Amino acid sequence: MSIKVLYFASLKEVFGHGEERLKTDGLNTVGKVWRQVSKGHDISQQVLFSVNQEYAEASSLVKDGDEVAFFPPVTGG
Repeated sequence: MSIKVLYFASLKEVFGHGEERLKTDGLNTVGKVWRQVSKGHDISQQVLFSVNQEYAEASSLVKDGDEVAFFPPVTGG
């Protein structure tokens, strides 16, 4: 079982890639996915989440086949 994880904007640069597949073993919330990919760092106030292209919270559930995305807040000008 796996999920697709996407990184956008500056996070793509930080992680060095735009997407990856992760095994879902024990990764049942967005927060747990973030801790796995960010090497245990706390969730930054500057990171937004989505699950299957819908805004999500750190406590949002993740299941096999889902797409989880992390991205910085978008600003315009």
